[in-house]
Amino acid sequence: QVKLVESGGGLVQAGGSLRLSCVASERTFSSRAMGWFRQAPGKEREFVAAIDRNGMITYYADSVKGRFTISRDNAKNTVYVQMGSLKPDDTAVYYCAARTAGLGSRWYADYDYWGQGTQVTVSS
Repeated sequence: QVKLVESGGGLVQAGGSLRLSCVASERTFSSRAMGWFRQAPGKEREFVAAIDRNGMITYYADSVKGRFTISRDNAKNTVYVQMGSLKPDDTAVYYCAARTAGLGSRWYADYDYWGQGTQVTVSS
């Protein structure tokens, strides 16, 4: 069982930045692709970004491309998402996810493990 714990959420003004972190509690972290998803009130969970197990291949939702950067540190079992130029529409609970495969995916059903989420609120 993989436990994922997100941190770094909070309240920020529009135009500001936040960095979210997700720590995985297992030794096989480096074999897994990781993803970030988000869910706003009344909306479905949506893809934000994904990264392959080596940190070489990344994917982004069009809505965050150029503003968010996903990265990972396999030595620390941690995946990050650096979020910049934040907008009120970015307000959501952000979830970290891990999949057994080494290549990232935009589809939430491809992920096997999920964190509890961290709230990001962007004020206008």
